[in-house]
Amino acid sequence: MQSQSLQPHPSISLFVKEIVVLEDVETTGATVLPFYADGYPGLLFQQTDHGLWVQPHNKQMPALFLYGQTIQPIELVMRGSYKIIVFQLYPFVLKSFFNVLPKDLNDNCYDLQQWPNQLGLQTLERLQRQPGLAARLEIITSLLQLLFQQKQQELDHTIALAIKKIISKNGQLTIGELGAAFHLTQRTFERRFLQAVGVTAKQFATIIQFQQSLEQLTHKSHTKMTDIVYANGFADQSHFIKVFKVFTGRTPFAFKAKP
Repeated sequence: MQSQSLQPHPSISLFVKEIVVLEDVETTGATVLPFYADGYPGLLFQQTDHGLWVQPHNKQMPALFLYGQTIQPIELVMRGSYKIIVFQLYPFVLKSFFNVLPKDLNDNCYDLQQWPNQLGLQTLERLQRQPGLAARLEIITSLLQLLFQQKQQELDHTIALAIKKIISKNGQLTIGELGAAFHLTQRTFERRFLQAVGVTAKQFATIIQFQQSLEQLTHKSHTKMTDIVYANGFADQSHFIKVFKVFTGRTPFAFKAKP
């Protein structure tokens, strides 16, 4: 499998974190890609020999779709060759750009072919006509540029800044601190955050903490479990194990031991 992580064009970097490209045009067997909570929804285009399936839901995915917060662990399963392009989005754009309720997309997706304005269907047709990666990236980038031009006044810039502050602090700050930083009462801040993101600010911060710890565990940048626990602001090892198991279905020890 070939994997690439690309930086978005500056014109969309306000709301696109990263572009991930996964490709294998030679395999004839099954490919299983685990997917865990990372705090970012996304726009995904896929071209596969026999379809892209999400397990354990046994659900076949459309060719072009929007997905929300992933909370429960899933696996993407394909048989044969595939090409996948994922634009990882900052979560504050879901409602304003796509007119969907973020909470409805938690552990769920939205088939962009069903978009009322036909823009999703037209975009998919263009993507299917263009086999080259550069052309496909440009098509999706142009779509997002258009949405930004049309919808930028609807963005909640306060929540956008709050999201990036949580990310920059690796989830290690309190909701009271966030509300005060943006001169909002805690209740108002929490309400606006939930409306824009689909999870509470506390849940989002926990996801960011988890993702940072997962990266450290996966890349073996920390040799001791206690290093990961305290580096990521968990109260103790028991708390860390509990959070890790919620998002992966396994303890950190079992996860690390699995080949």
